[in-house]
Amino acid sequence: MAKAQGNTRNGAAGADGFWDRPVLINLLADVLLILGGGLLAWAGAVALQGLPVFPLRQLVVTTPPEQVSRAQIEYTARSVLSGNFFTVNLEAAQTAFERMPWVRSAAVRRVWPDGIELSLEEHRAAARWTPQDGEPRLVSTRGEVFMAATGEALPLFTGPEGSASRVLARYDEFRDSLDAIGRKPVAVHLSAREAWQIRLDDGVVLELGRDQPRHPLTERLQRFTNHYAAVSGTARSRLQTIGVVDMRYPNGFALRPKGAGQS
Repeated sequence: MAKAQGNTRNGAAGADGFWDRPVLINLLADVLLILGGGLLAWAGAVALQGLPVFPLRQLVVTTPPEQVSRAQIEYTARSVLSGNFFTVNLEAAQTAFERMPWVRSAAVRRVWPDGIELSLEEHRAAARWTPQDGEPRLVSTRGEVFMAATGEALPLFTGPEGSASRVLARYDEFRDSLDAIGRKPVAVHLSAREAWQIRLDDGVVLELGRDQPRHPLTERLQRFTNHYAAVSGTARSRLQTIGVVDMRYPNGFALRPKGAGQS
């Protein structure tokens, strides 16, 4: 009898397998349903993209561009606006439009039933910046550097990378001060040692040096404009022979004639 009971226990344990566990069976069924649903959704998306339904027929540009050409927009649109109304990748399209020269930002959205609406914000150039890898660069009115070319007469800014916004702010200050004597800056240079230099529209170079609390740049430039405005008569004609005005002295300045070199 003891032997028969032992066989009975072994048989019961062996019968308790996978198919006798409803929890595991239900879990497997749920996993298969999820996988099957995902595959069906993927197949449906692929099929929908290939069907000639809901095609894209028009691209509407809401903001007439000033610098970006129609040909550039059309070329970019053909490159990235693939698929149909529902499957077109708007994020990829936005990135592509923002890579175009002069474009600061782009917004792309669907317009039912067959259109794409494009809004562009363009940079407005304030000055030229030092080229990079042979590519011309400009400084926008926001102080942002971007790659683009223009035939417009713009001042030239030079300085360490990342300093364009500072140079633009100083340029605005210098321009306002010099306007009182009828001169304007055509180039502003910021050295690696934080020294400022201005070249005027008559060719004169102003060496302003570094900004210091006791002798700020505005004070030195004001000293120059005061003396310039006080010169009159035959003395004014002599200004044409001046090449450099060194304003780095606390209470005065030094003059160097044209052709004498610059520091």
